[in-house]
Formats: sequence, C-alpha cells, structure tokens
Amino acid sequence: MTDLKNRKAIITGGGRGLGKATAIAFAKEGIDVAITGRNEEVLKETVLELKALGVNAIYSVFDVSNYEEVQKSIKTIVENLGSVDILVNNAGIAAFGTFNDMAVSQWTQIIQTNVMGMYHVTKEVLPYLIDQNEGDIINVSSTAGLNGNATTSAYSASKFAVIGMSESLMKEVRKNNIRVCTLTPSTIASDMSVELGIATKDSEDSVLQPEDFAELIVAGLKLPRRAMLKNASLWSTNP
Repeated sequence: MTDLKNRKAIITGGGRGLGKATAIAFAKEGIDVAITGRNEEVLKETVLELKALGVNAIYSVFDVSNYEEVQKSIKTIVENLGSVDILVNNAGIAAFGTFNDMAVSQWTQIIQTNVMGMYHVTKEVLPYLIDQNEGDIINVSSTAGLNGNATTSAYSASKFAVIGMSESLMKEVRKNNIRVCTLTPSTIASDMSVELGIATKDSEDSVLQPEDFAELIVAGLKLPRRAMLKNASLWSTNP
C-alpha cells in the first residue's frame, strides 16, 4: 500500500460533510490539506481540527462556479502548499422539484456549480499534475448520475454530466500517470442530505456516513501507482 504522508491535497467543499470527513481522513494519513468553500467560519473551524492532527492545513474562500475566483485561489493555494498531488472535487449543491416548477435560475445554478465548478477547478489544478507526471483526481458524482428520478432532473443532469466529464478526463490523462476516479455514492448522512430531508444524523446503523466515503477514497489512493480505481459505487447494506 502506498504511503500518503506529506502528499498535498485540495478538497473543494471541504468545510463540512463529505469534504470534511475526507479532509480529516487525509490528515490522519499525514496529508497536508487545503479545503475550499464559501463559508469562512466553517472553514476556519475545520482547519483548526486538521492542524490538531499534525498536518499543514489551509483554507480558501471562493465559489467554484466563478472561474476568475477559481483561477486566483488555486494559484494561491498551490503556492502556499508548495505543490499539489491530490484533488477531490466534492463541492456541489442540490435541490429537488418538478421539471416545470423548478425555477430556471435554480436549474442553471445547479449545473453551474456541479458541472462547471468541477471543470473550473480541475482545469486549474491539472497543469500542475501534468508537469510532475503524477497525481490523483477524485470526482464525486452520485447514484443520481446513474439513474434519473422524478423531481431530480437538475441534480441528475449535473451528476450524469460529471460522470461523462470524469471518465473522458481519465482516458485523456492516464498517459501522464494521473489517476481519475469517479465516485457514485448512494445516500450518505451528510449535512446536505440532512438539510434536504433525505437522511438523518441519528441513522448511523442504516445510512452511510461521511466517514465511510472518506475510507473509500483513502483506500483508492493507497493502491500501487500501477493500479487505478476507475469508478466505485458506495451503498448501504440496509435497503
């Protein structure tokens, strides 16, 4: 298994939920972490937790859907970390509603954040990984990107797009020794899922937890460089 100590990682949406659980799992492996998000207070609190685990941890406040913000912020993050080895594209939003009832502006915002946001961040990080001829990119989709359902048209469209973009990128950069993994978890009791009413915090025995998701990512990263986890679906054992 590959030793991850002293690697440098960027996690978008890293202040809470899946991103925070991943950041903590990384810190326990000795990975220096930069987390991003839009809520500075939440990011500050998470960075303190990460530093307490003995790693270098920083945060950056920006909106992934704004390309100019992404350009400036990623450059500053890499300068502060010294390099970057791992990118976890976790930032995303969700809202549910019928096709006609959901406002055009909300539909657009979901696509802009979940698809264009991932594209923006990856576009800025990728040159660093190509230059060093090594790296890992983990893109978070969803089972909603495998099957559409009533009232999930915007979210499913965004997550279907993430899968297509991620798998295309994987085939493009394999020659650069860059592993691209697409994850499609089912419902996890993250902050977002709880806020949307599709999971509860007291359902640890029946619903996937953010820590389960983080363990999968760490396991994939620990594979020998000759091996790549192309995609994975994480499901609860309880129906």
